[in-house]
Amino acid sequence: QVQLVESGGGLVQTGGSLRLSCAASGRTFRSYTLGWFRQPPGKEREFVTAINWSGASTYYADSVKGRFTISRENAKKKVYLQMNSLKPEDTAVYYCAAAMTTVQGMAVMISRDAYWGQGTQVTVSS
Repeated sequence: QVQLVESGGGLVQTGGSLRLSCAASGRTFRSYTLGWFRQPPGKEREFVTAINWSGASTYYADSVKGRFTISRENAKKKVYLQMNSLKPEDTAVYYCAAAMTTVQGMAVMISRDAYWGQGTQVTVSS
């Protein structure tokens, strides 16, 4: 079992930055690939990025590549999402996820195969 709690969302202007954090609990945290998803208003939830258990492998959606960076600290049981050069289309509820899969596998997995946080709102004003 893994419990996930996101924080760090808020309102930011176009071009600004935010750093999201996700705190995890559970004894097997290290074993999981961790990722971030988002759900824009009126749209389906979509994959953003994932990082494997060691942090050596990451995978990004094309829409955020070069602007967002995922990282993790296993000792603190945390995963982060540094978001730079934010655009209005980045506005969404951002969710942290944990799953026993590869980073590429997380991009195509089904929801019931992962643990999810409750989400944190990110709003980018134009």
